[in-house]
Amino acid sequence: MLTLNLIREHTDEVIRRLQVKNFDARNIVEELLALDTARRSLQNNLDGKQAELNNTSRMIGDLIRNNHREEAEKARNQTAILKDDIREISNQLGETEKKLEKVLITLPNIPHVTVPAGKGAGENEEVRKGGNIPVLPAKALPHWDLAKKYDIIDFELGNKLTGAGFPVYKGKGAKLQRALINFFLEENIRAGYIEILPPLMVNEDSGFGTGQLPDKDSQMYHVTLDNYYLIPTAPIFTGM
Repeated sequence: MLTLNLIREHTDEVIRRLQVKNFDARNIVEELLALDTARRSLQNNLDGKQAELNNTSRMIGDLIRNNHREEAEKARNQTAILKDDIREISNQLGETEKKLEKVLITLPNIPHVTVPAGKGAGENEEVRKGGNIPVLPAKALPHWDLAKKYDIIDFELGNKLTGAGFPVYKGKGAKLQRALINFFLEENIRAGYIEILPPLMVNEDSGFGTGQLPDKDSQMYHVTLDNYYLIPTAPIFTGM
């Protein structure tokens, strides 16, 4: 998520870089800056009122010790007014911060400076190719036909059990799937990573922290009873 400091200090650059993604950020950025200005003003006002309250509260003690009862009572009344003001400003500040956060999370991250502008995969730039690129024969079968021919993946059964995109791996297909998982785990461990087994469900804060929420909310399975989300990808390793 972009920081407010970055948006404030590099406003035009943020807008320009997001245009590379075909994302017009100007209205959102302007709203963010307006909300941030309001937030800072409220915070300054709150700090001033709090300082005034502290000073007035200390003054009450001095007035009582010097037997200035009438002035002390006026100071008490002033503290009551200040407390009401502080409560009202705090509520306004909280609402402004919520609005600010809600708008901020709708702004995508800016792409790297090397990323070219484009509207689709057809406009991607090919940086390099490597290795021997195979040329398939005219009668080559796609993977779904190969899976059916060798009876290693059952797409129809998976569709009945769950739905499209949930295949059932069978025999050598299941064995290959398991072998690939183990292979990549071992390769990454040898590369210096630590294997972990994370929870498959996360809370809402974790979803926001990883950037999955809120824009991918409709693409994640939501356990409404506990307000947990099934993770869309499973991070298995963490760097050492």
